Amino acid sequence: MGKEHRYFVYLLASKPYGTLYIGVTGNLVRRIDEHKEDLRDGFTKKYGVHRLVWFEEYAYVQDAIVREKRIKKWRREWKTDLIETMNPEWKDLFSMVV
Repeated sequence: MGKEHRYFVYLLASKPYGTLYIGVTGNLVRRIDEHKEDLRDGFTKKYGVHRLVWFEEYAYVQDAIVREKRIKKWRREWKTDLIETMNPEWKDLFSMVV
């Protein structure tokens, strides 16, 4: 048997109904920690987008990438609905994944 892999598509928000960011990663804890600590220059650091508000897990990286690209094309309202299905109070879910 081969090693089992886990990939994640995730949404960050600056605050409830604030600026959104979508990403994909093979290590959700490490990647969200990088965002929270502003370890990389870029969008999330510039706009203070640090709150993990939604994520999904995938076994195959290709599936995660396809999902991320699809969601990026969605209207903001659809992204908001997706978040609120899992997290109606827009809480930071980081403690769930640590």
